[in-house]
Amino acid sequence: MIIMAKPIVESFELDHTKVKAPYVRLIDVEQGPSGDRISNYDLRLVQPNENAIPTGGLHTIEHMIAVLLRERIPGYIDCSPFGCRTGFHLLAWGEHDTADIAKALKESLDFIANESTWDDVPGTEITSCGNYRDHSLFSAKQWSKDILAEGISSDAFERKVV
Repeated sequence: MIIMAKPIVESFELDHTKVKAPYVRLIDVEQGPSGDRISNYDLRLVQPNENAIPTGGLHTIEHMIAVLLRERIPGYIDCSPFGCRTGFHLLAWGEHDTADIAKALKESLDFIANESTWDDVPGTEITSCGNYRDHSLFSAKQWSKDILAEGISSDAFERKVV
């Protein structure tokens, strides 16, 4: 019988009581067999275990930053919400400074909070979204304003607001 070690999931090893949201944190950089590098970032929008963004607002933020971050981050691959509804995983080709990612996130949330209209929210039809009824631009705008008021840090443990 072969005994396999349990895989380590980094986010389950992170002490969520020590972080200071909102922040951007580099989780890991993986190198593929051809030498390509993919970076995984923790875009934490609200303090874990103290707050959670309601699904309608988070879903709308997700759809909007799928476009907004793609326009601002070279090598953007994907940005997916955490199940705990406190933020997102961002995957990108190559390595980027957390301050640059934080600035791109700040610009994106600023657009959502202060300029966006329903016409700016992509993928809200039955044919383009698996849960098209669960969107709230009102909630996305309010949460974006609240997050921006806290300031987005380029460090998870020490406030270095960009």
